[in-house]
Amino acid sequence: MSLAPPERAPATAPAPAPAGSAGRGARRPAGPDRPGRRRLLTRTSVPYLLITPAVLGFAVFKAYPIAASFWISLTTGNGDAQRFAGLANYRRLLADPLFWTALRNTGLILVVQVPLMLGLALLVALGLNSAKVWLRPLWRLGVFVPSLTGLVAAGVMFSVILNRDAGLLNWVLSLVGIDPVNWLGSPFWARVGIVLVITWHYTGYNAVMYLAGLQGIPKELYEAAMVDGAGPVRRFFAITLPQLRPILLLTVVLSTIGTLQLFDEPYVLTGGGPDNATLTVTMYLYDNGFTYFDFGYASALAYALATIVSVLGVLQVRLMGERR
Repeated sequence: MSLAPPERAPATAPAPAPAGSAGRGARRPAGPDRPGRRRLLTRTSVPYLLITPAVLGFAVFKAYPIAASFWISLTTGNGDAQRFAGLANYRRLLADPLFWTALRNTGLILVVQVPLMLGLALLVALGLNSAKVWLRPLWRLGVFVPSLTGLVAAGVMFSVILNRDAGLLNWVLSLVGIDPVNWLGSPFWARVGIVLVITWHYTGYNAVMYLAGLQGIPKELYEAAMVDGAGPVRRFFAITLPQLRPILLLTVVLSTIGTLQLFDEPYVLTGGGPDNATLTVTMYLYDNGFTYFDFGYASALAYALATIVSVLGVLQVRLMGERR
């Protein structure tokens, strides 16, 4: 028996390099595994890239004007004569009787008009949600159409309707023996006219929101309440109102904000008169900014109004929000 070691297989010769690769180094792995290089589009970066246009638009067209307006509210004068004045505009605001008149007018319209409008909207929504009403889609369209009318167009239309001498409303009242009413020339009736215009314009909008909420309430709740002997009034207060609370809160907050920013209707109908009876805060702001070019005081008025809106919004959310 031979003890010689077995023969080893000859080593395999290395494969020849492909033509044209002489002088080049080994090829590095491609793609995301390549060291020292990161991809721009990843699961983390894509959301930020998508929201970048919105953030830039907000910063340029919202955040910067808000900040610039606050700075202007701390100055007096215009152009080269503009100078820093601290809180002088805000002290002037607190001592300005015309500002308090405008705020009182706005608050009075708010207290009267918002409950009236939302109450009517809820009644209209309950009626349109009833299966006993024929041609419900047609009625819903008719209720919503006024909210599609432009505010200036609505103001012009009601300036004709409320005209003392040739207005449609006074003509209707004359048919039942009522003397003509000076709707736009009397302080009291001018406020009533403003309330009528706003109620006509926005009742249908809020009614559609309430109608959507009513259609989302499970019918089983009403059926169970009827089995327990609850009548229509009890079902309304025990089921309908609690289920509509989020939408009620939304409409109250939006209506409050809209009324505090009231401008178009009184501007077109009365111009703030008679005797400043329909002057609102936004109209007073507009007059100071674009009639007298007192932009510092106008900006202070804007921030005062924003503060009032914020405080009322927080109070409404606290009082009407869900209690946990």
